[in-house]
Amino acid sequence: MFIARFAVLPFLLTTLAISGCGTEPAAATSGVAGRIDPAVTSNAVAASSARQPLRPGAKTAALDKAGDRLFDKTFDDVRFEMKPEEPFRRKMLTPAIEQLSGQRIRIRGFMLPTAQQRGIKQFVLVRDNQQCCFGPGAALFDCILVEMQAGQSAAFSIRPVAVTGKFEVNQFDGPDGHCLAIYHMDAEVVE
Repeated sequence: MFIARFAVLPFLLTTLAISGCGTEPAAATSGVAGRIDPAVTSNAVAASSARQPLRPGAKTAALDKAGDRLFDKTFDDVRFEMKPEEPFRRKMLTPAIEQLSGQRIRIRGFMLPTAQQRGIKQFVLVRDNQQCCFGPGAALFDCILVEMQAGQSAAFSIRPVAVTGKFEVNQFDGPDGHCLAIYHMDAEVVE
């Protein structure tokens, strides 16, 4: 079973809860809150609310120009409609996401920091590195639990990485039954 294979389960639960990979707001870190300039954050909120929200499956102009090969996917390809406090139900997934389950894909994102720098066997791939987020955390569909295939490992990077492997929809619940993640990859390589 998927959950039994994840040897670092306690670490992942803590990491997901702190990072905001879910539908609830991320926890603030103690040192950051006092350094945030309210004028900067209010300008950022105003700018982000002026933009049209991206519909599930819709792509930015840059992604649209890059093409839509079956192999290359983005976190926009695995988005779906979900209200912030709404519990996850499998029927929320779009047919396109259901078709991706079991397919070999390559997706780019950021590795959630770990204590280990090399020889990483499991990690969380997230949509962004949270450099621009001070408020609510990432949505449930903005993270993928990655497990490297036998004999493979990854090295931590602060830069975006491309993960290639088999994408699956597997709900990952915490000890309290709250859904922490829904996507998983058996990764061949991390570049």
